[in-house]
Amino acid sequence: MAVKLFYEEKGLFLQNLHPLAAMVFLGTLLVLALAFTNPLYLAGILFVIVLTVWGADGLAVWENYLKIGLAMMLLVMMINPLVVHAGKTIIWHGPDIPFLGRPTISLEAIYYGIAMSVRLLDIISVFCLYNLIIHPDKALNLLSRLAQKSALVISLATRLFPAMARNIEHIKDVQRMRGVDFNRGTLKTKLRKYSSLFNILLLSSLEDALGIAESMQARAFGSGPRSCYSQNFWRPRDALCLAGSALALLAGVWGLTHGHGGYTFYPQLGYLIDGPGTVAVLLTVLLSLSIPVALNWGWRHCLFLKSKI
Repeated sequence: MAVKLFYEEKGLFLQNLHPLAAMVFLGTLLVLALAFTNPLYLAGILFVIVLTVWGADGLAVWENYLKIGLAMMLLVMMINPLVVHAGKTIIWHGPDIPFLGRPTISLEAIYYGIAMSVRLLDIISVFCLYNLIIHPDKALNLLSRLAQKSALVISLATRLFPAMARNIEHIKDVQRMRGVDFNRGTLKTKLRKYSSLFNILLLSSLEDALGIAESMQARAFGSGPRSCYSQNFWRPRDALCLAGSALALLAGVWGLTHGHGGYTFYPQLGYLIDGPGTVAVLLTVLLSLSIPVALNWGWRHCLFLKSKI
């Protein structure tokens, strides 16, 4: 199950984007999700993210993130109305509690908790999309031009957890073939079984570390200028996606500076749509961010478009 949370090469359009274009696109989604407070904008960004996840054949993977996100969303929506009493529209007065006073729940606090929960789901989904479409080596290859050794350390660290997740599944399969049942026995017995499992994982990790060191030495790492085994070519699709991200970011900044994209929760709820400018900025941002999704659809169903981009 844990292996599904990491990058898996599928040869998809979104995975073949230049890492710079893909990272700018994801960065734009993340920045706008953090900058906007209007629930319509946050829901629209979530809709674009879900469409992109669907284009990357990642709905099954996104479900795992969704389970975590929904649990955190429920927690936020439950705690925020209990601790924040700034709203004017009181919908419930609780009994007097010694040393705590009389708790109240306002409509504004509930609404704020829902909006921030959607923002949280946006952020979680962006990281899910990152794991779906960006190969870690390609992303770190960009950083290695600035800091070669630091990028190597990050690359090894990002490989550590998925590699350990795969190894522990393989070790458990081998142990099961030898008759070890990890679901039977007392708690002490289960702990003993899992402790031997992690001992084997530690030994295999040390062996893998020696293998990596020998491989680096065989490739003469650090002995001269850095070489690159493969290159990422810049294509028209990358320029279109980068232009869409830039347009969405500019529209978002313009909207925020002109009073669109924000929302007033306290002391009283504001209007979701405050004039035609709110709708215009929202449509501009969403349509610009949807360019990768539209190109992905054309790449799959239109041979002419596929040959041009």
